[in-house]
Amino acid sequence: MDIFLNNTLSGEKEKFVPLKEGIVSIYHCGPTVYWDQQIGNMRAMVMADLVRRTFIYNNYEVIFVRNYTDVGHLTGDNIGDADSGEDRMEKAAKREHLSPDIIADKYIQGFKEDIASLNVIYPTFDPRATHFIPDIIAMVQTLIDKGYAYKTPHAVYFDVHKFPKYTKLSRQNLDELEKGKGHGTASDENKKNPQDFSLWFFKTGPHANALQTWKSPFDSPLVKDGEGFPGWHIECSAMSKHYLGNTLDIHMGGVEHISIHHTNEIAQSESANGQTFVHYWLHNEHLLVDSKRMGKSEGNAYILKDILQRNFSPISLRYLFLQAHYRSKQNFTWESLEAAETTLKRLRSIVNETTNTGKIHETYKQSFLNLINDDFNIPGAVGLVWEILKDKSISNEDKRATLMDFDKVLGLELDKIEKIEIPENVQKLVDEREKARGGKDFTKSDELRKEIESLGFDVKDTDSGSKVTKT
Repeated sequence: MDIFLNNTLSGEKEKFVPLKEGIVSIYHCGPTVYWDQQIGNMRAMVMADLVRRTFIYNNYEVIFVRNYTDVGHLTGDNIGDADSGEDRMEKAAKREHLSPDIIADKYIQGFKEDIASLNVIYPTFDPRATHFIPDIIAMVQTLIDKGYAYKTPHAVYFDVHKFPKYTKLSRQNLDELEKGKGHGTASDENKKNPQDFSLWFFKTGPHANALQTWKSPFDSPLVKDGEGFPGWHIECSAMSKHYLGNTLDIHMGGVEHISIHHTNEIAQSESANGQTFVHYWLHNEHLLVDSKRMGKSEGNAYILKDILQRNFSPISLRYLFLQAHYRSKQNFTWESLEAAETTLKRLRSIVNETTNTGKIHETYKQSFLNLINDDFNIPGAVGLVWEILKDKSISNEDKRATLMDFDKVLGLELDKIEKIEIPENVQKLVDEREKARGGKDFTKSDELRKEIESLGFDVKDTDSGSKVTKT
């Protein structure tokens, strides 16, 4: 079937046409590994996972690359001042009195554990920027040779005025962006244009004490052997090219990346390679907390450990994420997570009322495909799940088969039966009720059910006997 997606580049919903039939190449901007990732970033990982699973469900071979940024992401990058501030990895290294590479190892491992607990499929490739310095240097040199980049004593910059379609992704007016910003920056008076961005920082000026540096062929009168480190943006261009070539099918990331990071990726990649960089751009919206921006300064930058400490399942968080479209903002509250967990437990309980598997209901499968292939309408797909469960014309076995098929995309582990400890007094009542039912004493059976429910448990009659769950 055809898949339609909303392309940020065109601002329209478009039919997906792959570069190679049956194969889709996807690059997803991964985390800067200087801290535990907040649940807003976890939502982005789940949204990308749903996109990937949708293509797999449609029988595509998916080559999925997600990077780790372990150098070059300055604290000013996300606020529109891309060449200012301290390297985030160095800041973390000083905070924890560890080397940057150990900081990276620590938080990469934590990230892997977090996304695994959310049932996110691991990438085909997961490159670290520091492992691709030769590729990065080669691309920077190409940009210099082609006249798109220039050197100052402090850095190598990309000249945005050499790329006429610089704002084609963001649709911003470059003249308006530059108006009133002055010429150059406080750290580099030789910068030609305010919007020019760094491809390589030399180990001088504000970066004289940089902890992670490499030799380069780029000359500077202030440093020996061109020693320095790459800018954040060039890293993704080099890594995506290494694994996926000059042109990608899909590039994903958060909406905050549109105006700076992804805009710069397009400019440098298309200038260096002479080809279209990406055909389809997908951007997920932000997660709010109690209708407010999530952030450390607000004190609401929850991480997955906060979820676990309150005894919630990570898959319950995934279920919550599935209730909002990837292009819509979503509001997180502890009450909404509690409701999601209750609903997920109920869903699993219904699905597992029978262990027998019937046939996939083809009409509902077609409806499911129509939803997920329409710009990944996962909330609609979740609604369809409940519609199926209410349909009395379908056997429980066929419902189970159909929903387990859908779960290949939803990733809710619907066949997982949660282990619960049943108190001795409750189990005794369950056993008594079984005897009453066996003796066809249904009045006593109903009385015992009510007594069990008063203790916080529910009992259901299945083909294989009584099934007890927490209410």
